[in-house]
Amino acid sequence: MKKYLAQYEINILGLDEKKHQFDFEGGKEFFESFDQDIIENGEFKLDLELDKSATMMRLHFDITGSLELVCDRSLEVFEEPIEIAEKYIYKFGDRNEVVSEDVEIIPFGASEINIAHLIFDFIGLAVPMKKLHPKFRDEDEYDEMIYSDTIEEKITKSEEETEESDPRWEALKALKKKL
Repeated sequence: MKKYLAQYEINILGLDEKKHQFDFEGGKEFFESFDQDIIENGEFKLDLELDKSATMMRLHFDITGSLELVCDRSLEVFEEPIEIAEKYIYKFGDRNEVVSEDVEIIPFGASEINIAHLIFDFIGLAVPMKKLHPKFRDEDEYDEMIYSDTIEEKITKSEEETEESDPRWEALKALKKKL
């Protein structure tokens, strides 16, 4: 599978110091190349702008496509559209080091970069935490509106309903007032 990911390598050694455009595509084989079970199938197109200077490279990712996900509620497979715009910076230095989530240092003499892991990370972050088939989404928003009370509000309402509906509490209330 590593061989498949080689197509996402960019030869940076011969690039002039200016903006460059690259196009990449991927599908099921791309996602299978990673040891994960979040995304099993999907397809994407990437428009990549690489702005190279003497000290760094700025990459701007525009990814569009769709993912095949499994609904958490019904276990049905559905298509989830994705539109992602992300930036990543490679700075030239004397070592390899990931500085932050969007900045990495690479050696001055590096001849190529492979962006496959960046593409996968950006797509993986676009997967919703709660994977709901579109037919359940309106229903879920309605449920959230109905059940949006805080726990304290629910307990208070429950106590009020219990107190109003059960006459046996009157004797206890009277006893409580005497104390």
